[in-house]
Amino acid sequence: MPRRDEIADRVAGAVLKRLVQKKQVDVKDEPAARAAVRRVILENLQAEERLDADARKLLLDHAKEIRGSSADYRQLLGKVREKLARDRGFIL
Repeated sequence: MPRRDEIADRVAGAVLKRLVQKKQVDVKDEPAARAAVRRVILENLQAEERLDADARKLLLDHAKEIRGSSADYRQLLGKVREKLARDRGFIL
């Protein structure tokens, strides 16, 4: 199981456990509920990976301009990620 899947599985279990303990949800089919939460988490992780890839691609497209300036790649990557996330309605 890839790392992303392991993370999603553990987080889904923890989220579902807390929701049940706080009586926020009433779960009749725990495996199905866990799978639903896991699917949402995986979709979110995949969307974040696409966002990162798009940000890196955008910076690569402007690599000459970046090299010519004194800009820090990490700071630029963070700012590009934030802008793309905001444009797509994605919360980091």
